[in-house]
Amino acid sequence: MDEARIPTPHGDAGVTLDLPAGEPLALLALGHGAGGDVDSADLVAVAAAAVREGVAVARVTQPYRVAGRRSPPRAQVLDEAWVAVVRRLGEQVPGLPLLVGGRSSGARVACRTADELGAVGVIALAFPTRPPRTPDRDRLDELAMPAAPVLVVQGASDSFGIPPAAPGRTVHLLPGATHAIRGPAAQAAGEAVAGWLAGIAATRSRG
Repeated sequence: MDEARIPTPHGDAGVTLDLPAGEPLALLALGHGAGGDVDSADLVAVAAAAVREGVAVARVTQPYRVAGRRSPPRAQVLDEAWVAVVRRLGEQVPGLPLLVGGRSSGARVACRTADELGAVGVIALAFPTRPPRTPDRDRLDELAMPAAPVLVVQGASDSFGIPPAAPGRTVHLLPGATHAIRGPAAQAAGEAVAGWLAGIAATRSRG
């Protein structure tokens, strides 16, 4: 559907909203990779799978991409824009449990801001643990930040590293997939997210 605009402290962000047939059970906000967009195969597949599970999905385009730039700004700017958008979305659907996620850079943003936003779950696609050009930089501290359960969906041949499983963190590997999760791997990513969402919903209903 058409992309709406939401103002942030760093320019307008774009939001593509996908809604389930009935009343949504939760809201999932998804962010894109550093030079990518919200129409990447994995984000589209995950959005479709979440909608089938009764979740409303907002795919968020950061202001720098709306402005036509490919290189992202510093982390603080990304986080501030993301938080502004997700909070505005939450105001439009008050009372819905919030999940956050994204691919690569978007997954990092989601992890860094999950607690601030009160998210009940985090979906990290292709989380860039160790960038190939700077393998000494380990980003597992960001992946460990959320208090909520985290699902990592990673290509088994991702050159950006494979995060390990940990308490509160589920890691689902996609055989044959790289950092770019496309084709059958994208559909498999959607299926993994659907199963995880069903588990989260069951846990919350028991609680």
